[in-house]
Amino acid sequence: MPNAPTSCRCVICHDYGDQEEADRMDLRTVEQVEEHGWSVVMVPADDERPGFAYTIGLWHTHSVPELAMFGLDIQTMHVLLNSLGHEAAAGAVLEGGRECHGIIEDRPVVLKAADLRWYREFFGRAISFYRRPPFPVLQAVWPDVDGHFLWQPGVDEQHQQPQPQLWLKPAEHPPGVWTALVTG
Repeated sequence: MPNAPTSCRCVICHDYGDQEEADRMDLRTVEQVEEHGWSVVMVPADDERPGFAYTIGLWHTHSVPELAMFGLDIQTMHVLLNSLGHEAAAGAVLEGGRECHGIIEDRPVVLKAADLRWYREFFGRAISFYRRPPFPVLQAVWPDVDGHFLWQPGVDEQHQQPQPQLWLKPAEHPPGVWTALVTG
């Protein structure tokens, strides 16, 4: 297993004191990262936004960015993020702009680097684990039924709602549910 990045200040690499202060979810995350190399946090849809999921531990264990996915069923996103995690564990290079095949049937997903300004709203458990940003996060963006991505002409307008564009600064993001969450 590769060593954690030298800049890693996670709760595994650094003694932050009394573990009794950690809540059950934090301890479960640490257990999963130590046993499997990463954990997947699943956030179900609610009245305000679609569901999403993200990894914690890929940066620590494999020195690759954490991954996030939005707008699909959370169990589906759990499986897809684990598939990408296994690719990373096997040595695949995960970086912004990479197109990954074989994750969602015959359609690719594209990895896009998330802007740090979105982290507090979406990646709170990862911030708690790493104790602070920066740790890299890549958003795995899935195409519409015709194969168009959010940034491409002809993308289905309904397809744009369930996925934020985290690679944009919040001020540059098209108005909608995602920007309302960040701006309050």
